[in-house]
Amino acid sequence: MAIPEHARTNFNTLLRAAGDGNLALMECLDATSGELRYVLCAVGRDGGDIIMTPFGHLADGNPYDAYLPPDPDNPAGFLTAAQCQGTA
Repeated sequence: MAIPEHARTNFNTLLRAAGDGNLALMECLDATSGELRYVLCAVGRDGGDIIMTPFGHLADGNPYDAYLPPDPDNPAGFLTAAQCQGTA
């Protein structure tokens, strides 16, 4: 699976921000659910203003339960939850 260019660009921006010491973790509310989120942000400046650019939030609980990784045997597929837990 190819990662889209916009995702690569955002990832590279995060790497630069981290390397420059301009990465922050900001507490926010999810605009849809109203749940509390901890959001990774690049910190920039525009004159005297500080600009926080959100890139994504940290997974709640166990991140291994939140995401299914790509299937190494199928470039277009993902592992199932059962495969990740070793029960498939």
